[in-house]
Formats: sequence, C-alpha cells, structure tokens
Amino acid sequence: MKVHSKMNSGVIALLLLLSLALANCGNVLLFPQETDTAYVQLTPKKPLNLQAFTLCMRVASELTNNRETILFAYRTSQADELNVWQEKGYLLYLRSSGEGVMFKLPPLSVVPIHLCVTWESRTGATAFWVNARRTMLKIYRRGFSVSIGGAIILGQDPDLYLGSFDKGQSFVGEITDVHMWDSVLGGGQIKQLYEDQCQAPRGNVLDWNSLQYKINGNVVQVTGPEA
Repeated sequence: MKVHSKMNSGVIALLLLLSLALANCGNVLLFPQETDTAYVQLTPKKPLNLQAFTLCMRVASELTNNRETILFAYRTSQADELNVWQEKGYLLYLRSSGEGVMFKLPPLSVVPIHLCVTWESRTGATAFWVNARRTMLKIYRRGFSVSIGGAIILGQDPDLYLGSFDKGQSFVGEITDVHMWDSVLGGGQIKQLYEDQCQAPRGNVLDWNSLQYKINGNVVQVTGPEA
C-alpha cells in the first residue's frame, strides 16, 4: 500500500507540473473597450537584443479599418524599438525607430486569425504570415538590431516609456497565443503553431504557455472553455 501511495503521489506531482506548464494555454486577454489606461506588460525570458525574430499571436477585433490599431509594442526610454500595427486601409505595419514597412492584408475581424511576422538583420528579409500563409518578402532595416532595456506591452502604443497613450490607437478585442523567438522560424514550424496552440513549438523570448505578465486597467483574462 505504501509503494502504491508513493506511485500515486508521483503521478499527481507529474500531472501538477504539466498543468502548470500549460497554465496559459487557451487563455485569452480581452480588451473590452477603447481606453488610454488599460494594457498588459509582458516579461520576456531573455533581453530583446535581437538580430532576428519571429513574433506570433492570435488576434480578433471588430474595430473598423478606419483607425490605427496597435497589436504589439516594445519601447525603450529612447524610441519605439518594435511596433506592429493595423493601419487604415487594411495595412499591417512593422515599425522600428521611426521607419516602417507595410503589407496589405485582410483586416482583423471577430474571428481570430493567427498572425506572425518574421525579420532578420543579415538580409533584411521581412514577411507577415496569416493563418500559416506567407506574404511576399520585403527588405527592411538590413543591418539593424533591436535594443535591450525596453518594455513589451499589449493594448496601447506608448509614446513615452510605459506612458503617453492615445485612446484612439488602443487595441479592442482578444489577444492570445503570443510567442516570440530570437530567430526566424520555418514555414513548417509556423504551420504547427497555427494548427495546434498547446503542442506547437514554444517561444524562447516570449512563451505564452508560461508567460509572466502584469495587467493594468480594464483587461479581462478569460480561462477555460470560454477561450
């Protein structure tokens, strides 16, 4: 009986560890309204000293295409190091230190899409991926590197470090499954991410399955079957 009890304890401990590792899998961050106060600050697993990256997320919004919408922001005290926008006219826009590159893609909708962006400094090759389908490549910021010491936030565009938000640029909708790597993933890996939220490769910079984050203002975390 004692041996059996120890085995049961070991199984329970293993299941607990697995459940903790997948604690965020399926969770959704809901930004219910336009605001200049609500945002989520993400804690990366390593500093964002990047010569390449892959950034992925699932996102849904019913905002019209008549206004700018921030999807992801990383800012140091000096500058916007990395922003992803939906611009007016169905343009997705990657911006770094004032310069940007635009891709004309279908607009966001109430049905979540899986969105990725890849970039590498060596060639400048940049692309967006929508539901595992890649856009044409564009050359952007060849030789550039993303600097450390900034803050990653969802929901707002900071014109200052963690401040100076504009209600008219805030995100309204759902964001989930945020992953980031310090390398460019291949098409097969991005397809895995699109098809299997919980069992796909996990980011080595941001890992949604074990992500640490801080909610500020009116942002609701939805867990379980609702997500």
